[in-house]
Amino acid sequence: MTPKLPIAAITDEFAPDLAKAIAPMKEIGMNGAELRVLDGKNILDLTQDELKRVRDLLARAELPVVSIASPLLKCVLPNAPEIDGRFQHDVFASKHTIEDQPRLTETAFQIAKFFGARIIRVFSYWRTIQPPACLDAIVKALSNLAAVAEQENLIIGLENEHACNIATGSELEPVLERIASTHLGVVWDPANSLVAGEEPFPRGYSRLPPNRIVHVHAKDCHIENGQPDWGPLGTRHVPWKEQIRALLDDGYSGFLSLETHWRGPGGDKLEASRICGWNLRGLAAD
Repeated sequence: MTPKLPIAAITDEFAPDLAKAIAPMKEIGMNGAELRVLDGKNILDLTQDELKRVRDLLARAELPVVSIASPLLKCVLPNAPEIDGRFQHDVFASKHTIEDQPRLTETAFQIAKFFGARIIRVFSYWRTIQPPACLDAIVKALSNLAAVAEQENLIIGLENEHACNIATGSELEPVLERIASTHLGVVWDPANSLVAGEEPFPRGYSRLPPNRIVHVHAKDCHIENGQPDWGPLGTRHVPWKEQIRALLDDGYSGFLSLETHWRGPGGDKLEASRICGWNLRGLAAD
């Protein structure tokens, strides 16, 4: 059962304590780590000593950092239409505002270089009742980030997030058309597309230039009363087998990164991620 694509995980989906997350990740055969929250602190809020400890732990485990899952642009866009209240705002230990973005941007680039990570994940501001009205501001912010990424030889990965203005493949399409920079790519999340009301595959995926997909988040759910009901990867409504096959056919060679979300049997999140991690490995090997 050798995966045809490399697999990774957002470490806090296994455990907030990185040392406890590493063992099951290695057991599953994961060969990359994505950093978001560690010991209750967002990755951008860690001290230099804490960052060194994380780097040492991952180095000993031979797990490279493949993405900094930052909260950049996961905030309210000023002077925009009112916020769409249908979606939960998951902040992952980060309650930053628009005023924090310059400082966070500088920190995100520093941390990416510190870990040798290639990708910095970003968003598109909290979703409003009129996402198209925010497009110009989103394009401006992302263009600025991509320009800095070009100087630093890094990649900005825009995630389609159902609680943000760019939530689907269809909404990603005009952003990519307006920003041609190869330093802006997509963190494709089919489950987020599903929650936002789009058929993620083939419809949402078909709107994306395959060469702009730089990272893929893997989780699974079905929709119940308009809300996501998360479950074991590969057992809900995201057609993961077909999605992974299409990625391979289109020449994708990046990571499939587990973002479990499911709380697991009896609320055991570590067991949930272990189950989903093995499922991911199997799906990636088919």
